[in-house]
Amino acid sequence: MTAAHDTARRPIDLDDVPGWFPPLDQLLFTWFLERQARQEVHGDLLELGVYLGKSAVLLGHHLQDSEKFTVCDLFEGDAPDQANRAEATKSYGSLTRRAFEENYLSFHDDLPKVVQAPSSVISTEVAPRTCRFVHIDASHLYEHVYGDITAARDALLPGGVVVLDDFRSEHTPGVSVAAWEAVLNRGLRPLCLSTQKLYATWEDPEPVQDELLAMLRERDDIALSVQEAAGHRLVRAKSKGVKAPASPRSRHVAQEPAPAPAVPRPAPRSAASRSRARRLAVDLLPPLVTRAVRRARS
Repeated sequence: MTAAHDTARRPIDLDDVPGWFPPLDQLLFTWFLERQARQEVHGDLLELGVYLGKSAVLLGHHLQDSEKFTVCDLFEGDAPDQANRAEATKSYGSLTRRAFEENYLSFHDDLPKVVQAPSSVISTEVAPRTCRFVHIDASHLYEHVYGDITAARDALLPGGVVVLDDFRSEHTPGVSVAAWEAVLNRGLRPLCLSTQKLYATWEDPEPVQDELLAMLRERDDIALSVQEAAGHRLVRAKSKGVKAPASPRSRHVAQEPAPAPAVPRPAPRSAASRSRARRLAVDLLPPLVTRAVRRARS
């Protein structure tokens, strides 16, 4: 998908918001968030790196009473170092805070708390052990992702889930190194691996994985495999035509112009009625014109 944002186009559905958020990940986000609600796990939501708001819109639909949602992004602000500046210019040159906010407010009445700054400041904006779900999709540079994982660990409460984007994309090796280093050395426990994202926790993963596997095995639109590596059960899910879960449409639906009513077309006349009409017309014409018409027909 291109990074360009058409500000004239108002999103009607979530798919109208530009971004990289496949239907499988929409399904997994929804499943984890709804499971937390069923388990009465209450806590805030946090997203580091929002682009134009596609995943933030979905997260906002799962806010429960008294919970807060915080997002953090540079937007068009200054990056903290040259490498981060180059990455932002190359991949997110069209990203603006206004575009994000317009998209989000198309689906929600109120904005989340917006922190326009490097993700390194998030520990001063979010209190420890207050979040139940953290989505990390900010910088792809190793040192920044390492810090984002630390911030997520500190922010999550018991039963919390962290999601790491681009953990195995060919253009983001820094994310891969930081992610698997956290698994091998920092106590991070994988829950599930999609094509783009690693879902994990610092709690015992087995109860959640068992429920997740039961759900995934009931579907015929997801390819599933389970592997063991370094003492971890790795659940891999791949889409086989997954359709995104239903999500509320935006407020712009009511503003779409109604289709114009169809104008009924007259029924075609039968051959007999056409013949009668022609005979009547000939009878009413002057004799001179009638003779000319009959000569033309013959």
